[in-house]
Amino acid sequence: GEEHYNCISALHKSMRGSDENASLYWLARMLEGGEDPLYVARRLVRFASEDIGLADPLALTQAVAAYQGCHFIGMPECEVILAQCVVYFARAPKSIEVYRAYGNVKECLRTHTGPLPPVPLHLRNAPTRLMKNLGYGKGYKYNPMYKESVEQDYLPEELKGTDFFKERDT
Repeated sequence: GEEHYNCISALHKSMRGSDENASLYWLARMLEGGEDPLYVARRLVRFASEDIGLADPLALTQAVAAYQGCHFIGMPECEVILAQCVVYFARAPKSIEVYRAYGNVKECLRTHTGPLPPVPLHLRNAPTRLMKNLGYGKGYKYNPMYKESVEQDYLPEELKGTDFFKERDT
C-alpha cells in the first residue's frame, strides 16, 4: 500500500542526504517486509543517474551490477548487494546537472511553436547518391580525423548558442 511508496521515498531521500545509516535502515525495512529486491534495484538504477549523475559516473555501473546480481541470485543472498549499492550511493557526491539539462531540452521541445527545426544538412546521413547530391553530409568534419578542436555546429540554426546546462527562464 502507501507504506511501499513512503519507504522508497525515505530510502531515496536518505541516500540523497548522504545518510548511510538511514539508507541501510530503509533498505532493510523494505526487504525484510517482503519488497521485491528487483524493484529496489530498478529504483537504484534511476537514482544513479538522477541524483548522482556525472559527480560519479561509476554509480550507474554499480546500480546495473546490483540489479544483475539481484536477478542472478535473488533473496536473501542479494540483500548485501543492495546494501553495498545503497551505502555507495549515500556516500557518493551528488549532481543533478544532467537531469536538469535533459529537463530543459524536453521543455524546449514542448514549448516550441511550429514544426521542429530540420536536422542540418551536414549532420544528415547520406547512404545514397541522391542524398549526397542533395547535400546530405556535405561539409561534415569527422572529429577523430583532426588533432585540433573542430569548429562545427551540431544544433539546428534556430537553437544556435543554446546551452541546456544553464538555468532556463520559466
